[in-house]
Amino acid sequence: MPTAHRVAFVCPRIAEGTTVGGAETLIKALAVQAKSAGRDVVFLTTCARNHVTWANELPPGERLVDGIKVIAFPVNADRDASLFLRLQDRLGRGRRLSQREEDAWLRNNVRSDALSAYLAANSDSLDCVVAGPYLFGVVHQAVDAFPGRATVLPCLHDEPFAHMRVARELFGKARGFIFNSEPERDLAAGLFDMAARPQDVVGIGIDPRPPADPAAFAARRGITTPYVIYSGRREPLKGTPLLLDYFATYRRRTGRELAMVLTGSGAVDIPGSAKGSVHDVGFLGEAEKNEAMAGAVAFCHASVNESLGIVLLEAWINGTPALVHAGGAVLRHQCRASNGGMWFRNYPEFEAMLARLLDDRALRNAMGTAGRNYVLSKYSWSAVRERLLAALDR
Repeated sequence: MPTAHRVAFVCPRIAEGTTVGGAETLIKALAVQAKSAGRDVVFLTTCARNHVTWANELPPGERLVDGIKVIAFPVNADRDASLFLRLQDRLGRGRRLSQREEDAWLRNNVRSDALSAYLAANSDSLDCVVAGPYLFGVVHQAVDAFPGRATVLPCLHDEPFAHMRVARELFGKARGFIFNSEPERDLAAGLFDMAARPQDVVGIGIDPRPPADPAAFAARRGITTPYVIYSGRREPLKGTPLLLDYFATYRRRTGRELAMVLTGSGAVDIPGSAKGSVHDVGFLGEAEKNEAMAGAVAFCHASVNESLGIVLLEAWINGTPALVHAGGAVLRHQCRASNGGMWFRNYPEFEAMLARLLDDRALRNAMGTAGRNYVLSKYSWSAVRERLLAALDR
Protein backbone atom coordinates (compact mmCIF):
# COMPACT_ATOMS: atom_id res chain seq x y z
CA MET A 1 0.00 0.00 0.00
CA PRO A 2 1.54 3.36 -1.01
CA THR A 3 2.16 6.04 1.60
CA ALA A 4 0.13 9.26 1.52
CA HIS A 5 3.05 11.51 2.33
CA ARG A 6 1.69 14.93 1.29
CA VAL A 7 -1.64 15.55 3.03
CA ALA A 8 -3.95 18.57 3.15
CA PHE A 9 -6.59 18.87 5.87
CA VAL A 10 -9.51 21.19 5.10
CA CYS A 11 -11.79 22.63 7.79
CA PRO A 12 -13.73 25.92 7.85
CA ARG A 13 -12.06 26.93 11.15
CA ILE A 14 -9.04 25.80 13.11
CA ALA A 15 -9.10 25.20 16.85
CA GLU A 16 -6.92 27.98 18.15
CA GLY A 17 -7.33 30.27 21.16
CA THR A 18 -11.03 30.86 21.80
CA THR A 19 -12.01 29.37 18.42
CA VAL A 20 -12.99 25.86 19.46
CA GLY A 21 -15.50 23.20 18.55
CA GLY A 22 -15.60 19.44 18.43
CA ALA A 23 -14.95 19.08 14.69
CA GLU A 24 -12.29 21.78 14.66
CA THR A 25 -10.53 20.19 17.63
CA LEU A 26 -10.67 16.74 16.04
CA ILE A 27 -9.41 17.69 12.58
CA LYS A 28 -6.58 19.84 13.91
CA ALA A 29 -5.52 17.08 16.32
CA LEU A 30 -5.41 14.54 13.48
CA ALA A 31 -3.36 16.94 11.35
CA VAL A 32 -0.86 17.36 14.20
CA GLN A 33 -0.61 13.58 14.57
CA ALA A 34 -0.01 13.09 10.85
CA LYS A 35 2.72 15.72 11.01
CA SER A 36 4.32 14.04 14.03
CA ALA A 37 4.39 10.76 12.08
CA GLY A 38 6.51 12.39 9.38
CA ARG A 39 3.83 13.30 6.87
CA ASP A 40 4.07 16.62 5.00
CA VAL A 41 0.92 18.37 6.28
CA VAL A 42 -0.83 21.61 5.37
CA PHE A 43 -4.04 22.78 7.05
CA LEU A 44 -6.35 24.85 4.84
CA THR A 45 -9.00 26.96 6.55
CA THR A 46 -10.82 30.29 6.34
CA CYS A 47 -10.26 33.68 7.93
CA ALA A 48 -13.42 33.30 10.03
CA ARG A 49 -13.68 32.91 13.79
CA ASN A 50 -17.38 33.32 14.50
CA HIS A 51 -19.44 30.20 13.70
CA VAL A 52 -22.62 32.24 13.11
CA THR A 53 -21.52 35.25 11.04
CA TRP A 54 -18.46 33.67 9.39
CA ALA A 55 -17.03 37.15 8.98
CA ASN A 56 -13.41 37.38 7.84
CA GLU A 57 -11.61 38.38 11.04
CA LEU A 58 -8.20 36.74 10.70
CA PRO A 59 -5.58 37.87 8.18
CA PRO A 60 -5.22 35.67 5.12
CA GLY A 61 -1.97 33.85 4.56
CA GLU A 62 0.34 31.35 6.15
CA ARG A 63 1.22 30.78 9.82
CA LEU A 64 2.32 27.97 12.11
CA VAL A 65 -0.12 26.50 14.64
CA ASP A 66 1.17 23.73 16.91
CA GLY A 67 3.90 22.94 14.43
CA ILE A 68 1.69 22.57 11.34
CA LYS A 69 1.54 24.94 8.39
CA VAL A 70 -1.84 26.67 8.30
CA ILE A 71 -3.03 28.73 5.33
CA ALA A 72 -6.11 30.90 5.83
CA PHE A 73 -8.29 32.04 2.93
CA PRO A 74 -11.13 34.59 2.97
CA VAL A 75 -14.74 33.46 3.03
CA ASN A 76 -16.49 34.62 -0.15
CA ALA A 77 -17.71 38.18 0.27
CA ASP A 78 -20.67 37.76 -2.09
CA ARG A 79 -22.52 35.15 -0.02
CA ASP A 80 -26.04 36.06 1.06
CA ALA A 81 -25.68 35.30 4.76
CA SER A 82 -29.26 36.23 5.64
CA LEU A 83 -30.69 33.88 2.98
CA PHE A 84 -28.37 31.10 4.16
CA LEU A 85 -29.48 31.54 7.79
CA ARG A 86 -33.16 31.51 6.81
CA LEU A 87 -32.72 28.26 4.91
CA GLN A 88 -30.56 26.85 7.70
CA ASP A 89 -33.28 27.67 10.21
CA ARG A 90 -35.91 25.92 8.08
CA LEU A 91 -33.71 22.84 7.87
CA GLY A 92 -33.09 22.92 11.61
CA ARG A 93 -36.84 22.87 12.21
CA GLY A 94 -37.20 19.76 10.06
CA ARG A 95 -38.54 21.47 6.92
CA ARG A 96 -37.48 20.06 3.56
CA LEU A 97 -35.96 22.36 0.96
CA SER A 98 -36.68 22.28 -2.74
CA GLN A 99 -33.83 21.49 -5.12
CA ARG A 100 -33.55 25.18 -5.92
CA GLU A 101 -33.42 26.06 -2.22
CA GLU A 102 -30.79 23.38 -1.54
CA ASP A 103 -28.64 24.88 -4.28
CA ALA A 104 -29.09 28.34 -2.73
CA TRP A 105 -28.20 26.92 0.71
CA LEU A 106 -24.95 25.47 -0.64
CA ARG A 107 -24.12 28.50 -2.81
CA ASN A 108 -24.43 30.86 0.18
CA ASN A 109 -22.83 28.48 2.67
CA VAL A 110 -19.33 29.02 4.10
CA ARG A 111 -17.36 28.93 0.85
CA SER A 112 -13.93 30.15 -0.18
CA ASP A 113 -13.12 30.29 -3.86
CA ALA A 114 -9.55 31.21 -2.93
CA LEU A 115 -9.15 27.99 -0.92
CA SER A 116 -10.68 25.97 -3.75
CA ALA A 117 -8.33 27.60 -6.30
CA TYR A 118 -5.31 26.77 -4.10
CA LEU A 119 -6.35 23.10 -3.95
CA ALA A 120 -6.92 22.92 -7.70
CA ALA A 121 -3.56 24.54 -8.42
CA ASN A 122 -1.72 22.19 -6.04
CA SER A 123 -3.63 18.97 -6.68
CA ASP A 124 -0.67 17.31 -8.41
CA SER A 125 1.59 17.91 -5.39
CA LEU A 126 -0.83 16.36 -2.87
CA ASP A 127 -1.37 12.66 -2.22
CA CYS A 128 -4.49 13.06 -0.08
CA VAL A 129 -7.03 15.66 1.00
CA VAL A 130 -9.11 15.16 4.16
CA ALA A 131 -12.06 17.55 4.40
CA GLY A 132 -14.77 17.99 7.02
CA PRO A 133 -17.34 18.44 8.44
CA TYR A 134 -19.78 17.67 5.64
CA LEU A 135 -22.12 20.61 6.39
CA PHE A 136 -19.82 23.30 5.02
CA GLY A 137 -19.40 24.69 1.53
CA VAL A 138 -15.59 24.66 1.70
CA VAL A 139 -15.75 20.88 2.15
CA HIS A 140 -17.91 20.48 -0.97
CA GLN A 141 -15.48 22.75 -2.83
CA ALA A 142 -12.48 20.71 -1.64
CA VAL A 143 -14.03 17.48 -2.92
CA ASP A 144 -14.77 19.14 -6.28
CA ALA A 145 -11.25 20.60 -6.51
CA PHE A 146 -9.66 17.20 -5.80
CA PRO A 147 -11.98 15.02 -7.91
CA GLY A 148 -12.10 11.33 -7.09
CA ARG A 149 -9.30 11.59 -4.53
CA ALA A 150 -10.68 13.49 -1.51
CA THR A 151 -11.50 11.79 1.77
CA VAL A 152 -14.47 13.17 3.72
CA LEU A 153 -14.41 13.28 7.52
CA PRO A 154 -18.12 14.04 7.85
CA CYS A 155 -18.87 14.28 11.60
CA LEU A 156 -22.30 13.00 10.60
CA HIS A 157 -25.47 13.09 12.71
CA ASP A 158 -28.99 11.88 11.93
CA GLU A 159 -30.26 15.37 11.20
CA PRO A 160 -32.18 17.10 8.39
CA PHE A 161 -28.96 18.18 6.64
CA ALA A 162 -27.92 14.53 6.18
CA HIS A 163 -31.05 13.85 4.10
CA MET A 164 -30.36 16.57 1.53
CA ARG A 165 -29.58 15.87 -2.10
CA VAL A 166 -26.36 17.91 -1.86
CA ALA A 167 -25.20 15.65 0.99
CA ARG A 168 -25.82 12.55 -1.15
CA GLU A 169 -23.86 14.14 -3.97
CA LEU A 170 -20.93 14.92 -1.66
CA PHE A 171 -20.77 11.34 -0.36
CA GLY A 172 -21.03 10.08 -3.93
CA LYS A 173 -17.93 12.02 -5.01
CA ALA A 174 -15.62 11.13 -2.10
CA ARG A 175 -12.74 8.69 -2.52
CA GLY A 176 -13.20 7.40 1.02
CA PHE A 177 -14.38 8.29 4.51
CA ILE A 178 -12.95 8.70 7.98
CA PHE A 179 -15.55 8.26 10.70
CA ASN A 180 -15.34 9.03 14.40
CA SER A 181 -17.28 6.01 15.66
CA GLU A 182 -18.93 2.81 14.53
CA PRO A 183 -22.51 4.18 14.91
CA GLU A 184 -21.60 7.16 12.72
CA ARG A 185 -20.31 4.78 10.03
CA ASP A 186 -23.47 2.67 10.31
CA LEU A 187 -25.64 5.78 9.96
CA ALA A 188 -23.77 6.83 6.81
CA ALA A 189 -24.10 3.34 5.35
CA GLY A 190 -27.87 3.57 5.77
CA LEU A 191 -28.09 6.99 4.13
CA PHE A 192 -25.55 6.87 1.31
CA ASP A 193 -24.09 4.48 -1.24
CA MET A 194 -20.49 4.05 -0.06
CA ALA A 195 -19.85 0.55 -1.42
CA ALA A 196 -16.31 -0.41 -2.45
CA ARG A 197 -14.75 2.72 -0.92
CA PRO A 198 -12.60 2.85 2.23
CA GLN A 199 -14.61 3.51 5.41
CA ASP A 200 -12.25 3.86 8.37
CA VAL A 201 -13.15 4.57 12.00
CA VAL A 202 -10.36 6.64 13.57
CA GLY A 203 -11.59 8.89 16.40
CA ILE A 204 -9.41 11.20 18.48
CA GLY A 205 -6.67 10.53 20.98
CA ILE A 206 -6.82 11.65 24.60
CA ASP A 207 -3.57 12.45 26.39
CA PRO A 208 -3.01 10.09 29.33
CA ARG A 209 -2.91 11.83 32.68
CA PRO A 210 -3.54 10.99 36.31
CA PRO A 211 -7.07 11.92 37.39
CA ALA A 212 -7.21 15.49 38.66
CA ASP A 213 -7.85 16.40 42.30
CA PRO A 214 -11.62 15.88 42.73
CA ALA A 215 -11.89 18.39 45.58
CA ALA A 216 -9.97 21.29 44.04
CA PHE A 217 -12.61 22.80 41.75
CA ALA A 218 -15.46 22.86 44.29
CA ALA A 219 -13.17 24.37 46.93
CA ARG A 220 -11.97 27.08 44.56
CA ARG A 221 -15.48 27.95 43.34
CA GLY A 222 -17.23 27.70 46.71
CA ILE A 223 -19.50 24.79 45.71
CA THR A 224 -20.55 22.97 48.87
CA THR A 225 -22.97 20.38 47.44
CA PRO A 226 -22.48 17.45 45.05
CA TYR A 227 -22.64 18.56 41.42
CA VAL A 228 -23.03 17.23 37.89
CA ILE A 229 -21.24 18.78 34.91
CA TYR A 230 -21.78 19.52 31.23
CA SER A 231 -19.03 20.84 28.93
CA GLY A 232 -19.36 22.17 25.40
CA ARG A 233 -21.64 24.40 23.36
CA ARG A 234 -24.93 25.30 25.01
CA GLU A 235 -27.66 25.09 22.37
CA PRO A 236 -30.80 23.08 21.54
CA LEU A 237 -28.92 20.71 19.20
CA LYS A 238 -26.68 19.77 22.14
CA GLY A 239 -29.69 19.13 24.38
CA THR A 240 -28.76 21.72 26.99
CA PRO A 241 -32.30 23.16 27.42
CA LEU A 242 -33.60 19.62 28.10
CA LEU A 243 -30.74 18.90 30.49
CA LEU A 244 -31.38 22.09 32.47
CA ASP A 245 -35.10 21.32 32.60
CA TYR A 246 -34.43 17.79 33.90
CA PHE A 247 -31.96 19.14 36.45
CA ALA A 248 -34.43 21.72 37.75
CA THR A 249 -37.19 19.10 37.87
CA TYR A 250 -34.93 16.72 39.80
CA ARG A 251 -34.20 19.34 42.46
CA ARG A 252 -37.87 20.29 42.74
CA ARG A 253 -39.19 16.73 42.92
CA THR A 254 -36.57 15.23 45.23
CA GLY A 255 -35.64 18.24 47.36
CA ARG A 256 -32.00 17.15 47.19
CA GLU A 257 -29.18 19.64 47.27
CA LEU A 258 -27.42 19.28 43.93
CA ALA A 259 -25.55 21.75 41.73
CA MET A 260 -24.80 21.81 38.03
CA VAL A 261 -21.59 23.16 36.48
CA LEU A 262 -21.63 24.37 32.87
CA THR A 263 -18.39 25.00 31.00
CA GLY A 264 -18.08 26.16 27.41
CA SER A 265 -19.94 28.76 25.35
CA GLY A 266 -23.48 29.73 24.41
CA ALA A 267 -26.43 31.39 26.07
CA VAL A 268 -28.31 29.44 28.73
CA ASP A 269 -31.83 29.96 29.99
CA ILE A 270 -31.74 28.69 33.56
CA PRO A 271 -35.17 27.65 34.93
CA GLY A 272 -36.25 29.82 37.84
CA SER A 273 -36.24 26.97 40.35
CA ALA A 274 -32.62 26.15 39.48
CA LYS A 275 -31.19 29.67 39.71
CA GLY A 276 -28.40 29.74 42.25
CA SER A 277 -27.64 26.06 41.78
CA VAL A 278 -26.30 26.32 38.21
CA HIS A 279 -22.71 27.56 37.96
CA ASP A 280 -21.92 28.82 34.46
CA VAL A 281 -18.13 29.14 34.50
CA GLY A 282 -17.58 29.61 30.75
CA PHE A 283 -14.29 28.53 29.22
CA LEU A 284 -11.82 26.91 31.58
CA GLY A 285 -8.17 26.11 31.17
CA GLU A 286 -7.40 22.42 30.71
CA ALA A 287 -6.19 21.92 34.27
CA GLU A 288 -9.27 23.46 35.87
CA LYS A 289 -11.63 21.72 33.43
CA ASN A 290 -10.08 18.39 34.41
CA GLU A 291 -10.53 19.23 38.09
CA ALA A 292 -14.17 20.19 37.48
CA MET A 293 -14.81 16.88 35.73
CA ALA A 294 -12.96 14.83 38.35
CA GLY A 295 -15.08 16.26 41.15
CA ALA A 296 -18.47 15.71 39.49
CA VAL A 297 -20.91 12.97 40.42
CA ALA A 298 -21.54 12.46 36.70
CA PHE A 299 -20.89 14.03 33.33
CA CYS A 300 -24.36 14.68 31.83
CA HIS A 301 -24.94 14.96 28.08
CA ALA A 302 -28.44 15.16 26.58
CA SER A 303 -27.39 15.56 22.93
CA VAL A 304 -28.69 13.15 20.30
CA ASN A 305 -26.45 14.68 17.59
CA GLU A 306 -22.89 13.45 18.10
CA SER A 307 -20.41 11.61 15.89
CA LEU A 308 -17.96 11.21 18.78
CA GLY A 309 -18.37 12.37 22.39
CA ILE A 310 -14.95 13.97 22.94
CA VAL A 311 -16.06 15.58 26.20
CA LEU A 312 -17.29 12.15 27.31
CA LEU A 313 -13.78 10.78 26.80
CA GLU A 314 -12.35 13.71 28.77
CA ALA A 315 -14.71 13.00 31.66
CA TRP A 316 -13.75 9.32 31.67
CA ILE A 317 -10.02 10.03 31.65
CA ASN A 318 -10.73 11.87 34.92
CA GLY A 319 -12.61 8.87 36.35
CA THR A 320 -16.11 10.38 36.11
CA PRO A 321 -19.10 8.28 34.97
CA ALA A 322 -21.51 9.51 32.32
CA LEU A 323 -25.27 9.95 32.09
CA VAL A 324 -26.38 10.46 28.47
CA HIS A 325 -29.52 10.59 26.34
CA ALA A 326 -30.47 7.20 24.89
CA GLY A 327 -31.48 8.91 21.64
CA GLY A 328 -27.81 9.66 20.93
CA ALA A 329 -26.60 6.46 19.28
CA VAL A 330 -22.93 7.41 19.54
CA LEU A 331 -22.97 8.40 23.22
CA ARG A 332 -25.04 5.33 24.08
CA HIS A 333 -22.59 3.12 22.17
CA GLN A 334 -19.64 4.64 24.01
CA CYS A 335 -21.29 4.08 27.39
CA ARG A 336 -22.17 0.47 26.53
CA ALA A 337 -18.73 -0.33 25.09
CA SER A 338 -16.90 1.13 28.09
CA ASN A 339 -19.30 0.24 30.93
CA GLY A 340 -18.62 3.82 31.93
CA GLY A 341 -22.09 5.30 31.77
CA MET A 342 -25.87 5.01 31.81
CA TRP A 343 -28.45 6.33 29.36
CA PHE A 344 -31.97 7.69 29.89
CA ARG A 345 -34.95 7.90 27.53
CA ASN A 346 -37.15 10.20 29.61
CA TYR A 347 -37.26 12.16 32.85
CA PRO A 348 -38.22 9.24 35.18
CA GLU A 349 -35.17 7.30 33.99
CA PHE A 350 -32.97 10.37 34.41
CA GLU A 351 -34.16 10.79 37.98
CA ALA A 352 -33.66 7.13 38.89
CA MET A 353 -30.19 6.93 37.37
CA LEU A 354 -28.97 10.19 38.84
CA ALA A 355 -30.20 9.12 42.29
CA ARG A 356 -28.36 5.82 41.89
CA LEU A 357 -25.12 7.58 41.02
CA LEU A 358 -25.50 9.98 43.94
CA ASP A 359 -26.18 7.21 46.44
CA ASP A 360 -23.82 4.46 45.27
CA ARG A 361 -20.20 5.60 45.51
CA ALA A 362 -18.88 2.11 44.69
CA LEU A 363 -20.88 2.00 41.45
CA ARG A 364 -19.79 5.53 40.60
CA ASN A 365 -16.13 4.67 41.10
CA ALA A 366 -16.40 1.39 39.17
CA MET A 367 -18.00 3.09 36.16
CA GLY A 368 -15.49 5.93 36.23
CA THR A 369 -12.61 3.46 36.32
CA ALA A 370 -14.11 1.42 33.46
CA GLY A 371 -14.49 4.56 31.38
CA ARG A 372 -10.90 5.60 32.07
CA ASN A 373 -9.56 2.17 31.06
CA TYR A 374 -11.63 2.28 27.86
CA VAL A 375 -10.14 5.65 26.88
CA LEU A 376 -6.59 4.55 27.67
CA SER A 377 -6.92 1.46 25.48
CA LYS A 378 -9.00 2.61 22.49
CA TYR A 379 -8.25 6.33 22.43
CA SER A 380 -4.56 6.47 23.20
CA TRP A 381 -2.75 8.58 20.62
CA SER A 382 -0.66 5.61 19.52
CA ALA A 383 -3.81 3.61 18.69
CA VAL A 384 -5.50 6.56 16.96
CA ARG A 385 -2.35 7.47 15.01
CA GLU A 386 -2.06 3.91 13.70
CA ARG A 387 -5.69 3.98 12.52
CA LEU A 388 -5.24 7.45 10.97
CA LEU A 389 -2.13 6.61 8.96
CA ALA A 390 -3.71 3.41 7.65
CA ALA A 391 -6.79 5.39 6.58
CA LEU A 392 -4.70 8.05 4.81
CA ASP A 393 -2.70 5.42 2.94
CA ARG A 394 -5.84 3.62 1.81
